[in-house]
This record gives sequence, structure tokens and C-alpha cells, in this order.
Amino acid sequence: MIRKRIPERARAPALRPIVAVLGGTFDPVHYGHLRLAAEVRTALALPEIRLVPAADPPHRAPPVASAGDRVAMLELALPEFPGLVLDTREIARGGKSYTVDTLAELRQENSAASLVLLVGADAFRGLPAWHRWRELFDLAHLVVVPRPDVPLDDLPGPLAGEWRARFTGDPRLLRSRIGGSIYLQPVTAQPVSSTAVRDALADGSAATARIAGLLPAAVLAYIESKRLYSYPPNAS
Repeated sequence: MIRKRIPERARAPALRPIVAVLGGTFDPVHYGHLRLAAEVRTALALPEIRLVPAADPPHRAPPVASAGDRVAMLELALPEFPGLVLDTREIARGGKSYTVDTLAELRQENSAASLVLLVGADAFRGLPAWHRWRELFDLAHLVVVPRPDVPLDDLPGPLAGEWRARFTGDPRLLRSRIGGSIYLQPVTAQPVSSTAVRDALADGSAATARIAGLLPAAVLAYIESKRLYSYPPNAS
């Protein structure tokens, strides 16, 4: 008797280990950074997210606080948020902090892993001005965090083409491929920015009281002890 051959069931793609990063100056780190990262981590079931402070950001003014102070503030903030970890490779590397170089390092260290780069909608719109920006897609997936005041339906020409070619609504692709996709992940809006925090600190104790809930208490205590962002600056 001839048995009819039953085709093998298509296997689901293997899930890769995943490495996720959020870069920034963190000048200072605040709950907007921390809660955004924590919410994305939960939504995408990421094992961790690495916060990578820049040494010398190429697309904005140099940080006000020193690299050492920014790292110290992150170290004080992160115990509140399990699963968020500090990665100081850009500060250790020095010079201009190009994201493409950071992702290339991570790719060398994690050749089989999926890499995920978290970017806010405003940063994403400016992507064509980044150093070797098209190479980012060869190295990682981009998870874009939308903002109510930043439209994503009228992207600059080159970026619009990448969006059409790479956008996915399927988060499983973030684990089955090493990179190349764009995924949109909404989060709860956080009405805080590092600029607003610095401005309040520069205005003195009355304004500082208004930002007390916008960053971890340990970070605010550190800022006050070192007189960061205040005028006149600490002479020591």
C-alpha cells in the first residue's frame, strides 16, 4: 500500500535574542525617559533596555552636565526601574557619538541577536540628517515612539520611502529578523523634558519645587548637592 506523504507543517521562525537600546544625553535623566523605556519594555516583552548616554551628541548642543555626572544620575535612577540598564560605551569611546557606530559595536558583540533602537517621533523625522542613517536599518529595527505634536504622515522624501518599505504592525518580526523593520509603539505621554528641568533648576528653589515629581528623588538630591544646572555654578 502506498502511503500518501503528508507535507511537513511549516515551522515558525526561530525567535532570536533581542538587544534594545535608548540613546540620549540624559541631561538630566527624568521620568519621561524612564517611563517611556519601561513602558516599551513591557509592551514588547523585552528582557532589558540599555540606556546609552552620549559623549558628544552630533545633532544638538553639548550636554550641560559632565559625562561623569550624567552617568551618576542614571545610576541613581535605574534601581527604580528593573530591566533598564546602563551602557556607557559611547562615553568610553569618546568623540562624536554616532548611533551607527554604537549599533555596529553591538552587532559585533551579538551577531545572532535582533537589535532594536528606540527613537522618539521627533528624532525619527530628523533621521536623514544622522550620520550614515541608511545603515541603521542594516543593523537594527527602529521602534518609533509617537508624540501627539509630531506628525508621521508627512515624512521627508527619503524617510517616507523607508517607512513605506519597512513599516510593520507585527511585533514578532522584531524577534525573527536581526533588523530592518520600523515598528510604531505608542506610550503614555510624559509632559517633561530635560530642557524644562534645567530651566526650572536655573530659576531657583521655587521653580525647583515644581519639578520634584518629574525625576527620581535621588537624582534631584544629587543635582542639588552638586549644584548642577544652577546659577551661579558651583565653584568647586
